[in-house]
Amino acid sequence: MEILSWAGFAGSLLVLFVLARWSVGAGMFAGAAVLGLLTLPPAEVFRALGETLAEPGVWLLSVAVSLIPLIGYALGRTGRMDVLVENLPVSRRLFFGLVPAIFGLLPMPGGALLSAPFLERVGGPRAELRAAINVWFRHTLLLVYPISSSLIAAAKLAGFDVWRVIPYQIPGSALAILVGYFLLLRRVTDDRFQREPSPRKALVPLGVILVAPALDYLLKHALPLSVPEIATVVAVGVSFLLAARGMSTEAWRDSVRESRPWRFGLIVLGMFAYMGVFRASGVSGLIAALPLPPQGLSLGAGFVLGFLTGRIQAPISILIPVYIAKFGGMNPWAFALTYFAVYLGYIISPVHPCLVVSVEYAGTGLGHTVKELLLPTAVTLVLVGLLGSVIL
Repeated sequence: MEILSWAGFAGSLLVLFVLARWSVGAGMFAGAAVLGLLTLPPAEVFRALGETLAEPGVWLLSVAVSLIPLIGYALGRTGRMDVLVENLPVSRRLFFGLVPAIFGLLPMPGGALLSAPFLERVGGPRAELRAAINVWFRHTLLLVYPISSSLIAAAKLAGFDVWRVIPYQIPGSALAILVGYFLLLRRVTDDRFQREPSPRKALVPLGVILVAPALDYLLKHALPLSVPEIATVVAVGVSFLLAARGMSTEAWRDSVRESRPWRFGLIVLGMFAYMGVFRASGVSGLIAALPLPPQGLSLGAGFVLGFLTGRIQAPISILIPVYIAKFGGMNPWAFALTYFAVYLGYIISPVHPCLVVSVEYAGTGLGHTVKELLLPTAVTLVLVGLLGSVIL
């Protein structure tokens, strides 16, 4: 029976990782099905799925996550993002770090392609450094952005509200920014390139982006909501409506067709479906018996899985239930270190869409850009490993 359980778990991971190259959500559901059918009677599989997917919070979270990429498409379609970027009163060096970070708040597959044209327009460093900076800084603020779809779903999977884990995510985000600055950004000339930027014009589109986390926080802390995800849906919905002001019906249709927002919602449902089947399968007991140190599981496995998949959601969906099964729970520090390790592997993965499109747009080679990213990734991983050895 144990052999069959291990085979079911291994088979589910294989199916999940293979299908995640095309659809993370579909990979999650397929992995849950394989795990369930090899470890549970069919009736138990349906019961586990039913109990997990019957939670209103899961469906509301799925809706909220589906709306998030539409905000980015709406800002781009209406030209408001161009207004924001063109009126930032910063030097060339800060522009290279800030613009990818701002675009990173609007997550979408290969989204680094949105910021790449602006870096090319400004010019300065050689192509492989431009591509590396675009990839690195695009993701630094996502570690602490409370409307990040990956972070929201991962926090809920671990049993936390996203605002609970944000303070523990700050050190990782700050470390990524500092390492990126000293090893990448400081090599960009620190001169002025804009003649007459208007910071006032930049405030409106920036406000549209920031209204979502602000409203989410206020609603969750001001109202006694039985389902906290209601606040997230309202907050993201308001941000989307503000971003889409003035868009025609045809533009709305194009945005939905291009962004395919249902993919993001499917990821959330798939993550919780896999979690539900995993809990019911009995594999958690087998894993708990393994002599795994917390550092090896959260940092080592996290980095490797992030690198192999070029994703955050798929590895985190595996690691959180495994960690909880092994150690009986997950505190916010363990969550933050696991998430950050996956993030580092994901950043440098050759199947990471942002890395691939950045390289292509800059007109350089993947190998050259990966070389630029190797040192900051290695330095950051070593520092995080030292931190993990102390607090885990």
